[in-house]
Amino acid sequence: MMTELAHERLDAYKASIDFLAIADEVSGSLPKGRAYLADQLRRAATSIALNIAEGAGEFAAREKARFYRMARRSATECGAVLDVCARLGLGGAAQRLATGKALVHRIVSMLTVLVKRLGVLDSAGTGTGARERGEARSGRGTGTGTFTGGGDSWFASLGQRRALRAPWRSAQVTGSCCRGR
Repeated sequence: MMTELAHERLDAYKASIDFLAIADEVSGSLPKGRAYLADQLRRAATSIALNIAEGAGEFAAREKARFYRMARRSATECGAVLDVCARLGLGGAAQRLATGKALVHRIVSMLTVLVKRLGVLDSAGTGTGARERGEARSGRGTGTGTFTGGGDSWFASLGQRRALRAPWRSAQVTGSCCRGR
């Protein structure tokens, strides 16, 4: 019996492997003077599949989302390389470029959904999930739907999150030990 790894069950991964084949065809049809484009496309296309696999193998939601975002950025980079090829009349048949571009759009859409379902903030604090949709999550924030990525309300909710993660440290976060609570 053959078992699948977690990433092999993801449609985004399967689509990225399909795109890798198209990217290789496009790269192979580029003239020698455009080797830089071929190399960029091959690297970015490979990066999509590898980052999806690495994210799927991760347990922590924050890290999983980080790898999916990296894969998404690589996919958009591939879309830009295909645009450059189309504009310069390179890369072989226009149909192949159009097929590749459609597949890139599909991959980006699937990765966006995967990241949003994880509901974690990225390193800039502008992440995805409930906060941006204005949904309150179990004592975390007000759910007003106006997240600006900063300000006092963000820091207050950060303190609340820390208290929820480590209740034994809540006195440090809120200062309740000094007020006799």
